[in-house]
Amino acid sequence: MIYLQHSRVLQQVHRKPKKRRWTGQLETSKPSHLYKKNLDVTKIRKGKPQPLLRVDDHDFTMRPAFGGPAIPVGVDVQVESLDSISEVDMDFTMTLYLRHYWKDERLVFPSTSNKSMTFDGRLVKKIWVPDVFFVHSKRSFIHDTTTDNIMLRVFPDGQVLYSLRITVTAMCNMDFSHFPLDSQTCSLELESYAYTDEDLMLYWKNGDESLKTDEKISLSQFLIQKFHTTSRLAFYSSTGWYNRLYINFTLRRHIFFFLLQTYFPATLMVMLSWVSFWIDRRAVPARVSLGITTVLTMSTIITGVNASMPRVSYIKAVDIYLWVSFVFVFLSVLEYAAVNYLTTVQERKQRKLQEKFPCMCGMLHSRTMMLGGSYSESEANSLAGYPRSHILTEEERQDKIVVHLALSSESNSSRKKGLLKGQVGLRIFQNTHAIDKYSRLIFPASYIFFNLIYWSVLA
Repeated sequence: MIYLQHSRVLQQVHRKPKKRRWTGQLETSKPSHLYKKNLDVTKIRKGKPQPLLRVDDHDFTMRPAFGGPAIPVGVDVQVESLDSISEVDMDFTMTLYLRHYWKDERLVFPSTSNKSMTFDGRLVKKIWVPDVFFVHSKRSFIHDTTTDNIMLRVFPDGQVLYSLRITVTAMCNMDFSHFPLDSQTCSLELESYAYTDEDLMLYWKNGDESLKTDEKISLSQFLIQKFHTTSRLAFYSSTGWYNRLYINFTLRRHIFFFLLQTYFPATLMVMLSWVSFWIDRRAVPARVSLGITTVLTMSTIITGVNASMPRVSYIKAVDIYLWVSFVFVFLSVLEYAAVNYLTTVQERKQRKLQEKFPCMCGMLHSRTMMLGGSYSESEANSLAGYPRSHILTEEERQDKIVVHLALSSESNSSRKKGLLKGQVGLRIFQNTHAIDKYSRLIFPASYIFFNLIYWSVLA
């Protein structure tokens, strides 16, 4: 018995210790709580699983609290960018984050830390979400790079946050009566498609604070003045009343681009047409080519402006300016046509008189006499412009008297008209070069007066 106990002692003394693998770290004692692993709530354990969200236990095709009062759904929007404004199509394109807030007691789950759970778009197809759509939208889509930009966050008490990133192109009714000195107000309208105000109450979650915009939003042709929100009821005769939310924003157009591209070239063309008033009236090719060039250039400017605008049935502010400028250019062409015609008529009359009476140089300035039924020989000779020593025959004397009397009657009638209408108008008519002189003053003064009225009223 003693021998056996002694042998056991010797075996324990000579027993070799176990070799431990070197890990490169000093072994220290650690608290036991650091070795505890966090509980993986997503792990499917053996037996019947117990999911936190009991999606399969409820019918999510029905709205929350079905049969009761309308479910309130709060909305807030963050505008990421205002991509484009199209005057031709009368629409705008906007990218935004659309968020919905509501409570669904069917999604209540136990939680000791009161933390929410976040899901992607796959859960959206299994639960009820508001059916909000954009009224008057032409195109819209949810971004899907790299995955669908949808976020669903559920809180333990059933509160739900549903967020989407959307780009929408919607209609904007624009008024171009003051274009390009105009301001446009556009609206993006949100509304439930199926649920009336008796089933779903859509509202802005934080009033005007529900709409937030990026400070870096800018457009090339517009200045964004303000964003604001409104809400009202919309009625459809076949379905009823619906809550509708509005995102309103006001845009003011930058005028500098149109000053360089439209107004300044049109003004230069009008001023260029005035150059013809300083060109000699006998230089027909120069004045005609200048007038035709300015008219065609104004037509090109008008066509280019209208090509980038919708075909509206009312007059725009830019149309008034361009067409008045076109009228001034066209009148300068007509002015030279009148000068050339009057010059031709005057030269033709002078040529006829010289061909018929080559020696009647001073007859228009001779002294006129009132004659009765008879006249003496000396009177006839002096009336015809011949001295008393030069005696004419009876036939020659009668011809000369008739011509002189006719010319005298014409000068008397023109003198009487000049007294009635004024000497200035008669001189302008008789001297065609005076028309150009007065046009040099009248045309610029009229155009400057038009510009003063135009910019004071529309600017």
